[in-house]
Amino acid sequence: MPRVFKALLGCLFLLTQASHAEHLIVCGGPALQKWEDLRIPDDQHDRWWGNFVRASTLRMAEIRLTYGKEAPLVWLVYRPGFEDRGREDGKPYTTWITEQAAKRNATLIWYDSGSDFISQFNSRPRGTVKTFDYFGHSNKYAFMFDYSTDIMAVSTALLHERDIQRLKSSIFAPNAFCKSWGCHTGQSMSAVWKRHMGTILEGANGKTVYKQVGHGIMPIGYDGWVR
Repeated sequence: MPRVFKALLGCLFLLTQASHAEHLIVCGGPALQKWEDLRIPDDQHDRWWGNFVRASTLRMAEIRLTYGKEAPLVWLVYRPGFEDRGREDGKPYTTWITEQAAKRNATLIWYDSGSDFISQFNSRPRGTVKTFDYFGHSNKYAFMFDYSTDIMAVSTALLHERDIQRLKSSIFAPNAFCKSWGCHTGQSMSAVWKRHMGTILEGANGKTVYKQVGHGIMPIGYDGWVR
């Protein structure tokens, strides 16, 4: 009888996890144009404020097709980057993002720093995150939430691969799928993620290009994706 009872409890636990499964999408902030304008034309990028926002919503549509139209979406968005770019452009970007989340019935959570991101990440319920996607600037060592915001070509709000050990791997469901859509993640950060988190983080082997997201095409990894 104890074995049967334990088995029933285990099944109940798995069913509870499944019923609370969610999909976590992280969105970094855009660069400011005053810094991009100082670059030579060939080095200018991230001109459109909505690159990472549009990529996030495209991914939401993919998730709903795969997991069902009611699949729970949790959208973590770096607020200071969109506030700063909104002031520069004279546009209410944070309001527009809130409207996009409401339109898709996604839970919108703002974060304001690297440490705040870690807190929000770790607050997700145990064993519930089935997919994780990151859209934003990155290099092979870090997610850069605010690249070229406060300082040209510099990030002051980031998740370095050294910080991955501060993330709770317990939030992930078994066989969770994780992917970074930022540049170069697959060259170092993916390996550190797998070692500490126990899940694969698919990442780009080089640059990723967001040029076509406005036309409904997900970011392209020109040098392929690695795990």
